[in-house]
Amino acid sequence: MPATTPDSAPAVRSRSVIRSLLRLWPYVRPVRLRLGLSAVVAVVASCMALLIPLVLKWMVDGPIQDHDTAGVWRGGLLMLGLGLLEAGLFGVRRWLVARPLAGVEAAMRADLYRHLQRLPVAFHDRWASGQLLSRATMDLQILRMFLAFPLVFLVVNGATILIGFAILFAQAWLLGLVLLVPVIPLVVLCSYFETRYALAARTAQDQAGDLATVVEESVLGIRIIKAFGRHRSQARAFRLQTGRLWDTEMRKARLLSDIWAVIMTLPELAIGAALVVGVLRVSDGRLSAGTLVAFLSTALTLRWPVESIGFLLAMSNEASTAADRYFEVMDHPEADVSGTEPEEDRGQDGLRMSGVRFRYPDAPAGTPDLLRGVDLHIRPGETMALVGATGSGKTTLTALLPRLHEATGGRITLDGADVAGLPVRRVRELLSVAFEEPTLFSASVRENVAMGAGPAGVTEADILRALDIAQCDFVTNLPQGLDTQVGEQGLSLSGGQRQRLALARAVVGRPRFLVLDDPLSALDVHTEALVEAALREVLRETTALVVAHRPSTVLLADRVALLSDGRITAVGTHTELLRDSAEYRWMMSGASGPGDPLGPPGPQGGRTPLEGSRTR
Repeated sequence: MPATTPDSAPAVRSRSVIRSLLRLWPYVRPVRLRLGLSAVVAVVASCMALLIPLVLKWMVDGPIQDHDTAGVWRGGLLMLGLGLLEAGLFGVRRWLVARPLAGVEAAMRADLYRHLQRLPVAFHDRWASGQLLSRATMDLQILRMFLAFPLVFLVVNGATILIGFAILFAQAWLLGLVLLVPVIPLVVLCSYFETRYALAARTAQDQAGDLATVVEESVLGIRIIKAFGRHRSQARAFRLQTGRLWDTEMRKARLLSDIWAVIMTLPELAIGAALVVGVLRVSDGRLSAGTLVAFLSTALTLRWPVESIGFLLAMSNEASTAADRYFEVMDHPEADVSGTEPEEDRGQDGLRMSGVRFRYPDAPAGTPDLLRGVDLHIRPGETMALVGATGSGKTTLTALLPRLHEATGGRITLDGADVAGLPVRRVRELLSVAFEEPTLFSASVRENVAMGAGPAGVTEADILRALDIAQCDFVTNLPQGLDTQVGEQGLSLSGGQRQRLALARAVVGRPRFLVLDDPLSALDVHTEALVEAALREVLRETTALVVAHRPSTVLLADRVALLSDGRITAVGTHTELLRDSAEYRWMMSGASGPGDPLGPPGPQGGRTPLEGSRTR
């Protein structure tokens, strides 16, 4: 399974919730007016609730005490009107934020997707796909919910509490002081809660990403799981991951229940104490009954703004960790796609590699480079076969040509233009690749093949020509022909069919340079012969590098290059290398080297060391 994200606990401990959330400002700025207006509307709605106790005070000290029935009806209707107005304003608030915040989420998701497409392949090698999926879905939903509710109500509830306490102190300042007693312990406890909950929230979100990876791998690898009867082991892995997530969610729930218990208990005790003091003052005649009723009603109205503090803090912490996870990806630098457009008339020099070196960024310190100075020249219109033992770096070398990885040393040129100085877009217009793994997309046959064309697109005739070259005659038997959906990763097709479609995709745009990584490995001998015959016509019109493992593929090439020990150790025709290179003879014959069944003979007759940070 791909590596997951690094341990995030140190980052959570040192981060600021506010600083993390402030990074959302560029996305919030376009909707700031509607968001601000929704907060104002919500504050006004909360004030409607605070006016109801004042109406009660007027009713108790006025119409009720004077037995004025008409006054009681007027007061009741006034309270009903305030309640309806409050409900209506809250409805307006939700209408104000629903569409804009959905747009914020969509914009963030679009930016994340665009950024993922531009990140270097090395980034995707390190990150688990489930972690990226969870950031694009779950984390962005958390952020939208935060902007729609907690963010607004942190402001609204704060304003409501300030206005409410101003009303309380205006009615009975002594009772107001009694209600303020729990403030200091609440602040201390909330600070302690915030630190612990932030760690639990981050852990849960990372574990949810790991769980998404397990599910994704199980779905994509369902054929392997069923073929080897590994459904029980996969189920155990799933239960283990869900168990970890369940434990973390329970820890979050316990933390939340603890803070809720404290936040609800302390204000209730303060209200009870204020009630006792208030009753004594009413009995002494120093406070009117209406004032006490209004005071207690106002205090009870403030219960929700106070008690919601724990809930709002929890959602804010989850939102801040979601923001951190989102920007962890967005902060990774994109692949360098800069460069200058080449002059149109550069002449024909073919594909040239000079001293090309490469090592993976995560290679252990002290290990040699995988490629240690590759020198190779493929002349214009020539087809070069690249041969080497498993792990010698053939696939890695082919990934350097379209700049999927950047060479750590040396120079690669296409007709004299250094690929490092060309825009990536231009490099990939000049050069087309068919990888060893024939990845297809959940789209039609037509769309999958046309993906290999340049920005100008292709005609129906171009697609049919490419399908003919790749011997994709099976397409005519598909239910909708070219418009047949091939399913996720093309798994509705056989391995050979997928490989032929990938080959058609590579040749459809008539590229000036063509790289084929063992393009015929999944074909039967009869189909291979047909594809080879058609491919020879294509190779006459382009400059090509073909990674080869079998003599039949090697025979497509004009010359052969042997990659060994991170360098090109021999170049020549197939016949010349069979005559002059023992290692090449060993690879083409499939026989073991003298005295060692595990490896080819090296320069002194022993095994050739297959060193490098990775085997690609």
